[in-house]
Amino acid sequence: MIRLSKSVVGKAEAEAVAHIIEDIGYLGMGETVGQFEHALEEYIGGGRHCVCVNSGTAALHLAVQAVTDPGDEVLVPSFTFVASMQAITGAGCVPVCCDINPDTLTLDLADAERRITPKTKAMMPVYYGSNCVMATQYQEFARKHGLRLVEDAAHSFGCTCDGHKIGSTGDVVCFSFDGIKNITSGEGGAIFTADEDVYQQVSDARLLGVQKDSEKRYAGKRSWTFDVVDQGYRYHMSNIFAAIGLVQLSRFEREFAPKRREIAMEYTRRLKDNPNVRLIPMDYEHDIVPHIFPLEILNGKRHLVEQAFKERDIQYGIQYFPNHLLSYFKSGYPLPVTEDVYEKIISIPMHPELTDADIQLICDTINLNTTD
Repeated sequence: MIRLSKSVVGKAEAEAVAHIIEDIGYLGMGETVGQFEHALEEYIGGGRHCVCVNSGTAALHLAVQAVTDPGDEVLVPSFTFVASMQAITGAGCVPVCCDINPDTLTLDLADAERRITPKTKAMMPVYYGSNCVMATQYQEFARKHGLRLVEDAAHSFGCTCDGHKIGSTGDVVCFSFDGIKNITSGEGGAIFTADEDVYQQVSDARLLGVQKDSEKRYAGKRSWTFDVVDQGYRYHMSNIFAAIGLVQLSRFEREFAPKRREIAMEYTRRLKDNPNVRLIPMDYEHDIVPHIFPLEILNGKRHLVEQAFKERDIQYGIQYFPNHLLSYFKSGYPLPVTEDVYEKIISIPMHPELTDADIQLICDTINLNTTD
């Protein structure tokens, strides 16, 4: 089987976990989480605060909660994993599904602008397939309309836009470190912001709302007398997760990022001349570290590729089912680009352990089964 995605972990990560268990002896949130946050702040740059939590969804939930009030509307593309939507409703807000740009497959600003009402207080662009090319435009749009901006950068750790790492600019930026992302901490996520109020809110909220508890945990202490003034959750990251994350971060630039870019560029080289394949334009050589590799199979031929993949034991993904068509998030209005793209999109294997032979088989399978 050629896996669609996988965790790439090994001896170094195992030794880091063993160190927490055998030497540190405290598995919950402590000094190691603080060390991971500091390392992430150094890597992303921009003088931003980092708050680590136990999932990318938790990061989005806390970020939305910190910049909105219950009942506020949040603009979000329908073409995203359902986690984006659940984070918005979890914060008591209303997701307003928007269409996507057919070239980037990310939030279409013209459609988003049409859906602004007096209740619209925030927007959540999603960098689908790691495509963060419009990050600066989203920031400008949010400023123009007086909206808070929560960037769902779950796919985009290590990517850059206009010379800046994603997370180093903007309002609030959220990453995911689950098992198949660009780096993993087993499970986990992070919130980046320069807003001191947002930073303190999400830092407290991840620990059940206990005020200033993070600083004490980093020093090996606990809060026994405290106050709680806002809704909180048990969303904190553990020392075990942070230990894995520290090792993964050390491997990212020298190992994971170059390999992911190399695979994406090889896919592009082998598929770009196929008239029945549309690739999503991205600068893999300089800006983008791909988490997934989506492409569109045109002229009704996707089912042929799916069948051929199944016969050759090649995993694939259909990412994602439009949220505005789900019962819980049904919009009541069509989003034609999103609906059209969903009928064509397919994700092919993307992880650092793919071999040259794997890549050749995948591309040959696509080309053979889409030839007129």
